[in-house]
Amino acid sequence: MIGGVREMDRLTRLIKDDMKPALGVTEPGAIAFAVASARARIQGEVKRVRVALNSGMYKNAYTCGIPNSARFGNLYAAALGAVAADAGRGLESLAEITPEDDERAARLVNDGAVEVVMDHIGSNITIDAEVETDQEWCAVHIRDSHTNIVAIEKNGERIGESSDAYNGGAGERSFDQGGTDADRVCEDKDIPMIHRYSLRDILSYVNEVPEEEIDFIQDAFAMNMELLEEGLASDRTVITKRLLKENGGKVISEHPLRTAQLLCNGAIEARVLGLSRPAMSITGSGAHGIIATMPLLAWYRTAGCPGEGPYGLPAREKGAADGSVLLRAAALSFLITMYIKEYSGRLSAFCGCGIAAGTGMACGLAYMRGADEAAAGRVIQNMASGLTGMICDGGNHGCTMKGIVAVDAAFRSVDLALDGVCIGEIHGINGKTPEDTMRHMGMIASPGMVETEKTIVEIMEQK
Repeated sequence: MIGGVREMDRLTRLIKDDMKPALGVTEPGAIAFAVASARARIQGEVKRVRVALNSGMYKNAYTCGIPNSARFGNLYAAALGAVAADAGRGLESLAEITPEDDERAARLVNDGAVEVVMDHIGSNITIDAEVETDQEWCAVHIRDSHTNIVAIEKNGERIGESSDAYNGGAGERSFDQGGTDADRVCEDKDIPMIHRYSLRDILSYVNEVPEEEIDFIQDAFAMNMELLEEGLASDRTVITKRLLKENGGKVISEHPLRTAQLLCNGAIEARVLGLSRPAMSITGSGAHGIIATMPLLAWYRTAGCPGEGPYGLPAREKGAADGSVLLRAAALSFLITMYIKEYSGRLSAFCGCGIAAGTGMACGLAYMRGADEAAAGRVIQNMASGLTGMICDGGNHGCTMKGIVAVDAAFRSVDLALDGVCIGEIHGINGKTPEDTMRHMGMIASPGMVETEKTIVEIMEQK
């Protein structure tokens, strides 16, 4: 069992450090951030931009929308990073892009001044961004998480001798999302911190952590609901409109599954189309953060739980109606998502949004419905048996369909698990323990789907 305040603090910190706002699909934002970080350190007129990416980064940004831009994809994300992105805003670096900036970026691309290549197949994030002007050049190197700068070169010399130097200096915000944070790794073993804990430990934490310590999770619900509102108001969203119709024209109806589909996948559609509201990400992905939270809010609201404000979120005031079950369910959802993703890698050939975040969310739903440890284990087995083969073909409009599948699977998996029904441990990739099952799920992605990743990218490039 999990023991002591320190262990609780560690898990709370894991969630808090990983939960970050992300504008649009995370990968274009990360590309723009990397290029902008290099551009900010040199003078002169931009002459050339070159970015090298791992396959997951390259694939995820290949056809996705870009916030505040009429364009999409790797080249334009890199070009916008060179002409206008604000590196100081991290994954929201494209928040202030203007139509004039968009045209300047397009001219760079049309002039052949921007090159983006995939330099290897791999699930661990790598971004190598180089900007050359008529006076000098600078290269920024990112590893393991979307904004974790590990090295900077300027005019042939490495600059800075600490992570603070790489992220702008001690007086500026560091945008490391935890990929190399010492607290994510055990002191005694070279394994991720989250893997020190069992499902039992995580459930113990979720039950015992003081509500005020996880109150910050409300920010994820509020931010993702604002993104949904943007999608509902936009004439670019089409699936959202259909989901709203299926929910009787209501954002919150009496039907939990239909409400969950709308809240979750309306927000995903808004995100992948590049609408100008951030999502609250987890494990470096806005879609992961949306799937991990929004169906939980749907269940909370359709169950008649009290809330306040336009989104019906639990009241923050001391002594207000108890909304701790929603916050605790979200904490469980985040931690299970992180557990699987540490095995699969942040970017891979399988859909971490549907598989990892979907499984986390399913566990959160089960928790809200009174599931014990055994039932949560059955949920994980059902999700592993049903969704693990779902591929990731980049951050694009198709993510909305994958979200729909994940929500359907989660609700069904929970229904079965609470009735004592699951796919047994002898079948398929299910393990003898929930921890084994989650490890196997991750292994299917990495190393299992390396060749699949290569094929997906080849198909995208040939179209």
